Amino acid sequence: MLTLAHPWLLILLPLPWLLRILLPPRRVSQAAVRVPFGRRLRRIVTGKTSDTVSSKPARRLVVPVLLWLILLGALARPQWLESPITKNQPTRDLLLLVDLSGSMTQEDFTNAAGETVDRLTAVKEVLGDFLERREGDRVGLVVFGDAAFLQAPFSTDLGLSRRLLDETVIGMAGPRTAFGDAIGLGIGLFDDSDAPAKTIIALTDGNDTASQLPPVEAARVAAQREIRIHAVAIGDPATVGEDKLDEATLKATAEAAGGSYFFAADREGLAGIYDELDRIETRKIDIVSHRPRRDLFPWLLLAALAISLGEKAIATWRASLGVESPTTGSGRVRVHPLTGKLEISA
Repeated sequence: MLTLAHPWLLILLPLPWLLRILLPPRRVSQAAVRVPFGRRLRRIVTGKTSDTVSSKPARRLVVPVLLWLILLGALARPQWLESPITKNQPTRDLLLLVDLSGSMTQEDFTNAAGETVDRLTAVKEVLGDFLERREGDRVGLVVFGDAAFLQAPFSTDLGLSRRLLDETVIGMAGPRTAFGDAIGLGIGLFDDSDAPAKTIIALTDGNDTASQLPPVEAARVAAQREIRIHAVAIGDPATVGEDKLDEATLKATAEAAGGSYFFAADREGLAGIYDELDRIETRKIDIVSHRPRRDLFPWLLLAALAISLGEKAIATWRASLGVESPTTGSGRVRVHPLTGKLEISA
């Protein structure tokens, strides 16, 4: 599609004619002798008849008018609009917290084939399927044990996030559970986020045994920064000791940060939780469109230069052949002030 960046400049089209009408003509003083037989003398010298003289003013205007139209068109800056380029702009930053403590080795879950597997293996399957449905979000991954570590930074590359999730191993962050510290690390990761929505989905199967920052206090800080936290608990609520599931703390953490608490005792329940989270945290995508513009005015300037040089070249060639130039005057015989030679013009 062809368009003009400055179409209003086209109002300057009659400017040369207005200047010619309004401004006084330019007068040039030359040493010349006007004689009444100038035109007859011209016919004798050049062999031209007087009928050809009437066409010369029009011929003299063709090139200037053409150059003015081309230059004015270049000033209006013609542009060719390319096909639109669209980009999906994420509207949500989603951070996943995954527990890698020693209690995740319990083999009380099943995989998609119905085989008994440890808790982390089941989590990887369910959470991987959840990731594939989050197109349009920026997703990050934090794992925690004795301490919390960033496993995958925020990215729209969901395949990369899933691959880094699959590479996690139980105990790689330590045998204990630093749930509160993981939330604190996640809050810090949102400092550079300008997404309208910020969400943390935290999964654990035990209680906090290693954090310096209590989970509920961390959740209150998250709420102040408009970060929502959903807590997902898995495992056996009847477990005792350090591996005991602290449902009360998880519920308080989710409530303090405006989120929800979920519990899953098996793989089917866990899959249902992430289906529910997928509905709660609706995916929204802003589509940004841009149409590249390709300027065409350099070609117009090149055409104007070619026409101007072409006219000068033709005039020089005609002069070398002794042919009358269309830009000569009329009815004058002039003595050149330097050479003293007689010059005849129409």
